[in-house]
Amino acid sequence: MIYRLFIIFILSTILSCQSDNSIELDTPEESLYFPPINTNNWENIPPTQLNWDLNKLVELKNFLIEENTKSFMVLVNGKIVVEEYYNGHTANDTWQWNSAGKTLVTATTGIAEQNGLIDINNKVSDYIGTGWTSATLEQENLITVKNLLTMTSGLDEVPQLVIKNNLVPLADAGTRWAYGNVFQRLMNVVEDASGTEFESYYNTELGNKIGMVGFWNNGFFYRIYHSNTRSMARFGLLASQNGNWDGEQIINQDFFLDSKTTSQSINPAYGYLWWLNGKSSYMLPSTQTEFTGNLIPNAPADLVAALGKDEQRIYIVPSKNLVIIRMGEATESEDNFALSSFDNVFWEKFNEVIN
Repeated sequence: MIYRLFIIFILSTILSCQSDNSIELDTPEESLYFPPINTNNWENIPPTQLNWDLNKLVELKNFLIEENTKSFMVLVNGKIVVEEYYNGHTANDTWQWNSAGKTLVTATTGIAEQNGLIDINNKVSDYIGTGWTSATLEQENLITVKNLLTMTSGLDEVPQLVIKNNLVPLADAGTRWAYGNVFQRLMNVVEDASGTEFESYYNTELGNKIGMVGFWNNGFFYRIYHSNTRSMARFGLLASQNGNWDGEQIINQDFFLDSKTTSQSINPAYGYLWWLNGKSSYMLPSTQTEFTGNLIPNAPADLVAALGKDEQRIYIVPSKNLVIIRMGEATESEDNFALSSFDNVFWEKFNEVIN
């Protein structure tokens, strides 16, 4: 009898331990999701599952509608939490990225480098020939591919038309940060190095690989990317994972990390055509003034953003596995080609939704 009770006690203890262990196991984090390439299927997460404030979400949506927004999309861990279309826009409609598309040029340049076609530390004239600016040969030879990626070419940023007569030096390359359209010469670098039209190279090496559907307009002097909202979100998801798409490293990770890191000592809030929050100071287009503090005070410090005219936006917050897309017409905010007051107001309202 005593022996039988002893056995029961031992078995009960073992089962109790097993039960306790099962309780103590950490709940695995939700794995990152990537939407399929060849279908329009995309998994969703309801906002209630994330404990978002639905009343504040309605307020945010009303704000976006009032601010001439055409589409708004939020991804968490790659899954859609919010996908809204306003003011007659639909999921199938395309819209221009404006300067948010600079980041596509960055990514394509990085791919060309990893494919051995270019070296971003080489001078631009190695690829497109000399005489592409109105600078002296000595000044022109100072301008590297990296200077175009970082907006430090030293060339006059005021003329929007990128032609030789407008590419006048105001300072030596690397000594002045100024936001302008000369970055477009990166497309010529990729074209001449690859022997392929930029759009074709981009589609083959990047867009098609992650299921993007879009086009570059055919302007010779200035090319702008157009796509639907989900394509913009796909690129945002790729960027949030430093160039990795569902296990495939589309773009060299080190290059992408460099892209989203301060790229020069003049404007801490700028990487390779990406804007960076959480820095001690920042500069803006059309001015040489240095402003103290965060680029977007209400946004998370680790925010990385593609900012385009008329508030075309890709916001990426790595600490929250968050990607946010906004497409639309110009808001009521005062626009500065990139940043505007819209950004800080948006983040004030979005924080109320998720906190």
